[in-house]
Amino acid sequence: MLEVKGLKVSYGGINAVKGIDLEVRAKEMVTLIGANGAGKTTTLKALAGLLKPAEGRVHYNGRDITGRPAFELVRQGLALVPEGRGVFARLTVKENLEMGAYSRGDRARIATDFDRVYALFPRLAERRRQMGGTLSGGEQQMLAIGRALMSRPNLLLLDEPSMGLAPLMVRRIFETVRAIAAEGVTLLLVEQNAKAALETCHRGYVMESGLIALADTAPELLNNPRVRQAYLGE
Repeated sequence: MLEVKGLKVSYGGINAVKGIDLEVRAKEMVTLIGANGAGKTTTLKALAGLLKPAEGRVHYNGRDITGRPAFELVRQGLALVPEGRGVFARLTVKENLEMGAYSRGDRARIATDFDRVYALFPRLAERRRQMGGTLSGGEQQMLAIGRALMSRPNLLLLDEPSMGLAPLMVRRIFETVRAIAAEGVTLLLVEQNAKAALETCHRGYVMESGLIALADTAPELLNNPRVRQAYLGE
């Protein structure tokens, strides 16, 4: 579904991504792990159309989407849940979700997708008239994921969904990620919690200083001594 070749991304004079290759197959869950500053978020932003690559090509569903703007990619089924959630603080939960469906015109299916999001996140259903900015961190993360799902993505890019959340909420978020994957959505996950990410996903890439340092199945990476020492605290 996604094929990245020789991707380089620079901004503000910084070469953040220095030429990486990666792929995500349909209905696969893949994680990208690494230390802060490794280039993970920059990679996702480039894939989602928020940053323009300096070099390299990105193919999605067989189409070259290199440098295409984000709004086009959303309409093609590629959505990003950004780091920091980015909810609209002065809009209600329901209005935030409506913004996720902004590019769609199929009103009947949008109504069905509201039900789907509320089933995944009952807390959002309870707070549908509450302002987004007044939600807890965990509830805002639910809202950010729900908003992305309202665009009906085939490929969902998740950037640090567990950041700053209590352990119970982290478990709940990862349970939801697995539920979304079970519905047939393909996932590329950037996550600081390397253990949870590798226990959830099929395959993983380890990113260091803007390059892919390791790539393997998730179980192999979980058992790799280098990964265990650097990212699992063992």
